[in-house]
Amino acid sequence: TAALGEETLASASSSSDSDTGGASPPPRKKHRASAAEGAGEPGASAVVTGLSGVVLGLATHSPHSQATSAIHFNRSVVNNLSSSMQANGAGQGQESSELPCLNSAQNGESSTASGTHSNGLLSSTDNGNNVGTSNGSSTGPGTGTSAASTASGSEVGSLKKKKRLTQAEEDVIRLIGQHLHGLGLNQTVDLLMQESGCRLEHPSATKFRNHVMEGEWDKAENDLNELRALMHSPNAIVVSSLCPNLNWRMKFLLLQQKYLEYLEDGKVLEALQVLRGELTPLKYNTDRIHVLSGYLMCSHAEDLRAKAEWEGKGTASRCRLLDKLQTYLPPSVMLPPRRLQTLLRQAVELQRDRCLYHNTKLDSNLDSVSLLIDHVCSRLQFPCYTQQILTEHCNEVWFCKFSNDGTKLATGSKDTTVIIWQVDPESHQLKLLRTLEGHAYGVSYLAWSPDDTYLIACGPDDCSELWLWNVQTGELRTKMSQSHEDSLTSVAWNPDGKRFVTGGQRGQFYQCDLDGNLLDSWEGVRVQCLWCLSDGRTVLASDTHQRIRGYNFEDLTDRNIVQEDHPIMSFTVSKNGRLALLNVATQGVHLWDLQDRVLVRKYQGVTQGFYTIHSCFGGHNEDFIASGSEDHKVYIWHRRGELPIAELTGHTRTVNCVSWNPAIPGLMASASDDGTVRVWGPAPFLDSQETDGLNENCSNMDS
Repeated sequence: TAALGEETLASASSSSDSDTGGASPPPRKKHRASAAEGAGEPGASAVVTGLSGVVLGLATHSPHSQATSAIHFNRSVVNNLSSSMQANGAGQGQESSELPCLNSAQNGESSTASGTHSNGLLSSTDNGNNVGTSNGSSTGPGTGTSAASTASGSEVGSLKKKKRLTQAEEDVIRLIGQHLHGLGLNQTVDLLMQESGCRLEHPSATKFRNHVMEGEWDKAENDLNELRALMHSPNAIVVSSLCPNLNWRMKFLLLQQKYLEYLEDGKVLEALQVLRGELTPLKYNTDRIHVLSGYLMCSHAEDLRAKAEWEGKGTASRCRLLDKLQTYLPPSVMLPPRRLQTLLRQAVELQRDRCLYHNTKLDSNLDSVSLLIDHVCSRLQFPCYTQQILTEHCNEVWFCKFSNDGTKLATGSKDTTVIIWQVDPESHQLKLLRTLEGHAYGVSYLAWSPDDTYLIACGPDDCSELWLWNVQTGELRTKMSQSHEDSLTSVAWNPDGKRFVTGGQRGQFYQCDLDGNLLDSWEGVRVQCLWCLSDGRTVLASDTHQRIRGYNFEDLTDRNIVQEDHPIMSFTVSKNGRLALLNVATQGVHLWDLQDRVLVRKYQGVTQGFYTIHSCFGGHNEDFIASGSEDHKVYIWHRRGELPIAELTGHTRTVNCVSWNPAIPGLMASASDDGTVRVWGPAPFLDSQETDGLNENCSNMDS
């Protein structure tokens, strides 16, 4: 710009010299001026036109005035060129970044009057002064300044043409408009639709909505005829081709509302006319018509609303009616109710489902979350930090199990004792409640009754006895032994809490009552582990043939459900009875779908030999899986991922069993051959250095 100014000043001086007999300008500068003149920049022709006019004006002045005018002229031209280039450059940039639903006129901006672009830049001012002026003085009326400004304004105006909105952009605008309309910001919605060129819904739908909300039922029925042609769309929630009586369904809903409102107003004759003359001739949903006719006997409005489970005449019931009617219309005509909230709720739920450490109840209320950030759960909130070490056992701890209500923990040990621990509901600390003694061979398996009143304890392979304890009193109710040659190593409660099944690898498989009386038996089944399904009839048993079979003690039938290639050391079943978690010798932890009878997933990382290790489902909604391991660790996986999300260290020998508290998702226990029981929970409130130290004990393996 400075170079151009020098050229202009020299050109002006040479022009005055030529009029007084001076030398003409050098050819080189003349050539450069010609190049600038033909550069093709928008507004350049206007600037050149102004330049020639001013030059002619300078020829009539004295040399002193000519020099002064040339200086003013230099500033004016520089500003004029800068304005022109700014208008051109900003306009080009604005064309690519301009919002598709806005233009300068709609935003109340004027490119020609004030010289302001939609990006907010002032394109025709110099330090707050209008272009074409210097210190408040004009360069001359009718000169090139106004011409350049006009050219610049027309150029910007041509660049301000509104872009065509994509379908996705229109959908977003409509969703926002629907949400704002629901908030009562109707003027804002009108302005949004006006500026964007979109419409919130089809005009016929708007008319239909208004008539329904105002209770003008005859007009609403007429509107259905207009909407009928719009219903045949594949985008409708209920496709009309699959529901040939779609128009009748909508009309039935309208007439039903009309009928109920007449009844509430005490207009029994009018309601009867609607029932007989309008609803019945439709010959649609006659069962519902019979129910509606019974409402004629309601003595008062409250009785009607209670029996019909209806909000009554007014906005609430009509809005509910509209929500039902909208499902029959394609979204291009009328959006599904509260569509934006539905999409946001789905997004939040999806983020929670993908969160590795989400372990709390899902709250569908959007007010409980922030929509401004993605959902992320901290690993510090996950039960992978040692909260307590229980050392009361004096030998290997073979088994641990939380009660069904989560208030107690039972641990069984090689030291021949069972210890019952009480869980503090506030601090989640465990304290010793009572010790159950007398298990001569040690305790390798425990099972709580459905109501947590009783606890059954089993021993290792060479144990033929079974103990049934009353947990509340600490008394031994039953000590069962059918034969000294038996091996009763596993047990499972029937859901009724009055029976249980037990068995072992020597071929015993019994069903008994609470007093140990034998009810049924199944000969020749070498049982490794047992589980009773919620139907009260089917018992799952893993056997020495590397399989899990279902046994029915009522009709004495059995069927194969799971077949593995290696011995099944133990298994457990999810609460809904759909999934089974198996610890397979030399293979690790496998997840099976019992209904489809397919292997779902093989979890990696755990070391599983021929020791009996018990894994478990856990966390909220049983989204997690935990297992002990022969490498002294506890492994935790998200149910949908094969790689562990946490490896818990602390035990010094094989971890035999892991139990997750069913009532407190952030509490877990593990039993080990090192003679201890570790209680795991979220990170305690420690300073950052101590927390960093804790992090070293919980290896994170996100993937």
